[in-house]
Amino acid sequence: MTIYLLMMALAAVLSYFATWGARRLAHQFKVYTPIRDRDVHSDRVPRLGGLGIFLGFALTLLVSSQTYFVKGIFKDTFAPWGVLLGAMIVVAVGIIDDIVDLRWWVKMLGQIAGALVVALWGVRIFVFPWPGGPVPIESRPLQIFLTVFFIVLVMNAFNFIDGLDGLAVGVAAIAGLAFFIGSYWVRRNSSTQDWSDLSTLLMALLVGACAGFLCHNWHPAKIFMGDSGSMLIGLLMAAGSVGALGQGRNAFYDRIGGVSAIVPIVLPIAILLIPLLDLGLAVVRRTVAGRSPFSADRGHLHHRLLDLGYSHRGAVILMYSWTFVLAFGGIAFAFFPWQWVIIVDVIAALAMAWITIKLAKGPVKAQ
Repeated sequence: MTIYLLMMALAAVLSYFATWGARRLAHQFKVYTPIRDRDVHSDRVPRLGGLGIFLGFALTLLVSSQTYFVKGIFKDTFAPWGVLLGAMIVVAVGIIDDIVDLRWWVKMLGQIAGALVVALWGVRIFVFPWPGGPVPIESRPLQIFLTVFFIVLVMNAFNFIDGLDGLAVGVAAIAGLAFFIGSYWVRRNSSTQDWSDLSTLLMALLVGACAGFLCHNWHPAKIFMGDSGSMLIGLLMAAGSVGALGQGRNAFYDRIGGVSAIVPIVLPIAILLIPLLDLGLAVVRRTVAGRSPFSADRGHLHHRLLDLGYSHRGAVILMYSWTFVLAFGGIAFAFFPWQWVIIVDVIAALAMAWITIKLAKGPVKAQ
């Protein structure tokens, strides 16, 4: 655990200073986020923040490859480097989009390319999680297709919720921390003698990089992550999930410490529910209105909270709280008997629903 925490801290420090450099670069080349009707900011804010997150992650990954305990993760496999290369591709596409505003289908092709590299280099879905045990997926093309689909889905989910200062990066940090704790604990209590694990490392680096960036992105934000940051976060979160839950029978499928067989299905849904819910609602809303699912609007969950009278920070903190309840409520299945976890999760969800309604000040006219 100590090595993981050190890598997390290093990623945070490097991300903080790299984001500071990205801010200067964005100011120098005048890469600012346009002010649109649906946006909640009214000042020119630089973007390219995704570059800072990426450098914090990438540099720490390189250090990890030479560090005691975790360097074994890199032995005899291309998987970590596939994640790094895939991240480089989506960040490059995101930076170009931040500068010249690419068409949605061009950006989608970049997302698919990045996800494809991750899948081809070894991090892919080999099994389908099922309560009775993992169902092997024998077809390599099907493995790759499912992996690419899932990674692209999660990338767009985080892209959709990136609408308030600190929202997407904070949600990613909380969800990543839950997954990091659960992944490490399950690996630590498994029968294997090697406790190092790629998914645990990816989550540690993601949490650290997000924490470093959040220092610049908290309201009022000094820099936005842009599509380069949201797509990077989505790719890392998805790759970590696939690495932990889609690689075959592992400790997540065993009934140790009260782990239920349903955990492999519940876990990614619980951890990613907020961004996936926002994505699903947006697709339905826009499709019903006869518009492209990728067209922008002001109907996201965070916009709804603002319209209900929440302040900018209040809406962000509320969504943090929901993410904490859902993510840690999901990972709790790996620690405690599932019957008790369900009871506590239901109570916590009802409490959050009551708080959400209670703190709303009533509908306000959208600005």
